[in-house]
Amino acid sequence: MAQVLEFKLPDLGEGLTEAEIVRWLVAVGDVVAVDQPVVEVETAKAMVEVPCPYGGVVTARFGEEGTELPVGAPLITVAVGSDEPGGEPAGSAEAAGEESGNVLVGYGTRASSGRRRRVRTGLGVVPGSTPVADGS
Repeated sequence: MAQVLEFKLPDLGEGLTEAEIVRWLVAVGDVVAVDQPVVEVETAKAMVEVPCPYGGVVTARFGEEGTELPVGAPLITVAVGSDEPGGEPAGSAEAAGEESGNVLVGYGTRASSGRRRRVRTGLGVVPGSTPVADGS
């Protein structure tokens, strides 16, 4: 049985609290893939295509083009999963156990590993020593 998931307008940047719908990229009844852009919005700082973290069938869209929505307001609902017996999920990241890897500021469909990459600041030369030239 299909599960209907609601996708809300994510936090798109520092201190931005709303965005204007510029253009819908999907219609009700369209099949969307994980991380497929579904709407183009404009904030005070940029125009952004917003990807959906779910794959499935769009069941509803919220807001017309030109409408301003606050962060956290519903954008679309997507039916994920299959109504066919023995069918595979229709692209839900959670159902498939996949991570999309797509990340917007304050939003992402991949959980953070908690590890950060270490940045090297030197070229491997010990302070106070003279670099040795390669003999080749």
